[in-house]
Amino acid sequence: MQTRGLGYIVPAGRRDGKISQASDTFTNLPPPSFNVDQLSKLFANKGFTQEEMVTLSGAHTIGRSHCTAFSNRLYNFNRTSRQDPSLDPPYAAQLKRQCQQGNSSPNFVVPMNPASPAVTDTSYYADFLTNRGLFTSDQTLLTNSATANQVNQNAKMPFLWRTKFAYAMVKMGRLQVLTGNAGEIRANCRVINS
Repeated sequence: MQTRGLGYIVPAGRRDGKISQASDTFTNLPPPSFNVDQLSKLFANKGFTQEEMVTLSGAHTIGRSHCTAFSNRLYNFNRTSRQDPSLDPPYAAQLKRQCQQGNSSPNFVVPMNPASPAVTDTSYYADFLTNRGLFTSDQTLLTNSATANQVNQNAKMPFLWRTKFAYAMVKMGRLQVLTGNAGEIRANCRVINS
């Protein structure tokens, strides 16, 4: 997916693995149901501050989500058979039209950020300041005073967020770096070398 709105220099020369497995995401990416404490712990275990966690959550400004990742917020929040009360009612109604109850088809997806789904910007933060965060793990950032302050700052200061985001992404690229004969430095970052 091509996006607009943010560019930064990515250091070259990092060794990439030759095999990617979907199961690796379960230990490296937080599920959409995590609360702020669970998110903070997961990111801290990777060496990130809480501020960097909030900054990196801004990556949700682009992309799409399967309905199954958030349908609990629409139909059975906390096993109550009700809608998440923190979800904006008109937004919830829109999501319910797109993701009907009981439909688990992987073909049904919605944009993570309906305001600007193909632009890397801070409208993601503005969305959940109006209770339009798609995931519980997004909306939960408003339940903690420190993370809520970061959300507000990121929503109001796009240039600062872009700078922090670029720094945090480069830092993420330095995690679990392969050395020696492990992996390869790719000629084209999108495909393994022949």
